[in-house]
This record gives sequence, structure tokens and C-alpha cells, in this order.
Amino acid sequence: MDQQSLIKQQFGEMAQNYLTSPVHARGADLDKLAYLTNKLQPLRVLDLGCGAGHASFAMASGGALNITAYDLSETMLAIVQNEAASRGFQSITTCQGPVERLPFENGLFDLIVTRFSAHHWQDMDAALAEIARVASPQGTLVVIDIVAPEVPLYDTVLQSVELLRDASHVRDYRLTEWKSMLEKKGFLWSDSFQWKLHLEFNSWITRIGTSLKRVEALKITLDELPQEVKQYFCLGTDYSFSIDSAWIQARRL
Repeated sequence: MDQQSLIKQQFGEMAQNYLTSPVHARGADLDKLAYLTNKLQPLRVLDLGCGAGHASFAMASGGALNITAYDLSETMLAIVQNEAASRGFQSITTCQGPVERLPFENGLFDLIVTRFSAHHWQDMDAALAEIARVASPQGTLVVIDIVAPEVPLYDTVLQSVELLRDASHVRDYRLTEWKSMLEKKGFLWSDSFQWKLHLEFNSWITRIGTSLKRVEALKITLDELPQEVKQYFCLGTDYSFSIDSAWIQARRL
């Protein structure tokens, strides 16, 4: 099975979990996204890797009138359509496809957002090139995602744990990597902030349907981490832990 098929299968089977997941359905970043949308008043908005649609819902509540929720999973998009209708958000439409090949004309979107999706993108260079292409001049890009620590040991542990839990994981990028990648594609870094995201172990593995063999491997890996790594990730006796998340905002030059 190739990477895109794996993503479609995993997130299609578990799509409903992402609608109700507190990690995805709540957060100060969603409030900030609604505020930013209200402030910018964008004509057209693109939600890349929209999942169950929480970023789209936040931007709709912020007054966006034309939102395209874009995802690889048809099942996720069906959930977005149903939930948008139940909330009365007529401004949200859906479109299916990979982020590396966007079916939109150049310079179409004034605000592009991706939330907890970019770490699944198979070809980041191609994805950012497409984002740059469809962003309007002076358009805004917001990336909300898990970010890797700058310390190589912690970075390696994070990627290992993420991949054991979810076979479709590609990479959580460091903030310095994000800055470099965005600048190379013609974006000017304008704002960022970080916070710790607490992950309760049982709900974390249940949400994606991690197999029993992988769960056992996760527990062994976490048990045998060096003490300084356990402290950094605030590893608990129940295997719950905390990771770094970030809001990254940039403007298209």
C-alpha cells in the first residue's frame, strides 16, 4: 500500500473519532483562528488537510464567507459536510485530493490554513510549492502542527513514537525547518507561538486504531527512554505525555 492509500484507509476508518476528539475539537488556536479570520476578512479560504473540519468551523464562526475544506479522505469530507450543515455553516464546501496537487487556479486564496495535517504530507517541497502557487499576493498562511524539538535526541524520539503509533506519519518539523522551507517558497515569517499539547495515551492510540503489537512496542520504547527525555516529554506512569505544538503564520510575498 502506498502512502496516500495508507492515509485514506487509516483516517477513513477512524474519521468519526476526529470529530469528537478534544485534542482536535478544542484549543486556543481555534479561537485565534476565528479572530484572525474576522480581522483579515478574506474573500476565499483554503483549509488543507481539513480532517473533521474544526479549522473550517472556526473560520466560519469568524465570518469567512467562502471556505474550501480540502482533504485526501472522502470519509472525512463527508463528516465535514454533515457537521457544517448541522451548524448552519453554508460558507463551507469540500474538495478531495492530495496537497501536492491542488486543483485550484493561481493566486485564488487570501487565507490558507493547515491544522495537524502537515506531518502527514509525503512531499513537503511539492506541497509548499502548490500552497505558494494558489496563495494570493500578500495572502496569509497559517500552519498549526506538532513541531519537533531542536535537540536531536528529543527530535529522534518524537519521530519514532509518532511512527509507531501511526504508520502514515512522515515528520514533525522543527521550527527552524519550517522557517527555512517557507522562506524558500516566497513566504515571510510574521508570527509564531508554541504550547505543550498533553496526550492521554489510551485515547491517543484509540483515535487512530493503533494495533496491539505497535502499542506494545510503544510502551517498551517509552519505558526505555533516557531520563532526560522522559522529563522533557513529561512522561507519566500511564504513558501519557506532552509534545510541542506551534502556530506558524507567514505572508506571501
